[in-house]
Amino acid sequence: MTRILLVRHGQSEANLQKVFAGSWDCSLTPLGISQADITAQYIMKHYSVDRIYSSDLQRAYLTGKSLADRLGTDVIPMRELREIYAGLWEQTSFDQLPIMYPVSYTAWLKDIGNAVCDEGESVAQLQHRVVQTLVDIASSNPDKTVVIVTHGTPIRAIQCFCEGKTLQQMKDVPWVSNASVTELRFENQRLKIDNVSYDAHLGTLTSVLPANC
Repeated sequence: MTRILLVRHGQSEANLQKVFAGSWDCSLTPLGISQADITAQYIMKHYSVDRIYSSDLQRAYLTGKSLADRLGTDVIPMRELREIYAGLWEQTSFDQLPIMYPVSYTAWLKDIGNAVCDEGESVAQLQHRVVQTLVDIASSNPDKTVVIVTHGTPIRAIQCFCEGKTLQQMKDVPWVSNASVTELRFENQRLKIDNVSYDAHLGTLTSVLPANC
């Protein structure tokens, strides 16, 4: 059995500015750095970690590096773990998106599993990408505990898959919070969820995010 700890990155500049980040390579805010440090301490206290992987975008990589530095190891960056490529939506404010892209962004809000970012990636493509990457990582780390630092939409898509929900049902899967820990098991070639979006360790530093991210 391989244990997987899915960590969403700490608060990013995009979260603070209330813009759609996608694959924009924004960094962590000071709050995000603090969240990453506290989550690193929580993971070290409760788990014995063998490897750390992350999206190659700096907000995820820096979140993982906080843990890696404490363990004296490296973060393995992977492009496949990136947030959705959002095309024309990237760095656009959430206030402007429904005005500029009323049809496609309404689909994102109401039927995210079937949404497609204008000139970008579809959520179906994202789910296939991240689930396959997760299985590959788990298969290459039998009987180990791995930390994977990624983003909101990948974790939501993974949870949807693990719970046996269709893309049409993904709208019913909530977003996880910044620097939260979602625990999975990979056993008998199947992914199962044990705990979702644990963030109690953050206390008063827990982010309050808008409903769309």
